[in-house]
Amino acid sequence: MFNLVIFGAPGSGKGTQSEKLIAHYGLTHISTGEVLRAEIAAGTELGKVADSYISKGQLIPDDLMVDILAAEVDRLRPNAQGFIFDGFPRTIPQAEALKKMLEERGEEVHSVIGLEVDDEELMERLIKRGAVSGRADDNAETINNRLKVYHSTTSPLREYYQKEGKYHAIEGSGHVDEIFSKISGAIDKHPAAPKK
Repeated sequence: MFNLVIFGAPGSGKGTQSEKLIAHYGLTHISTGEVLRAEIAAGTELGKVADSYISKGQLIPDDLMVDILAAEVDRLRPNAQGFIFDGFPRTIPQAEALKKMLEERGEEVHSVIGLEVDDEELMERLIKRGAVSGRADDNAETINNRLKVYHSTTSPLREYYQKEGKYHAIEGSGHVDEIFSKISGAIDKHPAAPKK
């Protein structure tokens, strides 16, 4: 299995690039945002708890998120060639929890792709996305809050994964295919990279 973390601020293109990674490498995508939105839409207890954080632009508590992720990995693992973790980890304790959870299953994170886009462009993208999708959390106030949270809690992850030699910074502005070409170039250098 080849496990990848795709990392970047809200609106940096993680979802778009994940779709291309799935098509190209046959990996299974786990978006914590999508999993959480599905729980919220279904009105589950977990969804209600998650919604109380998300609606304020706050992060979900680590233990709750790791439990959700472990259940999703176990559910999808029998048919997976590897996973793309999108939207998780967002903090160093989450990165350590993900590492432990994967080690318990004889797995590891092989590569971390960091999509780097400046805040002004992110704000523009997210406001446009909100107008199209009607997502309630894509409004200026919540976006500003999410970017602040991202920079204060998630940015240290870059350094964490750099120390592990797994972090690849990818310029996230420009044409989607050009960005993907840079990502696949970084992945293909890994000895465990899936064969196309």
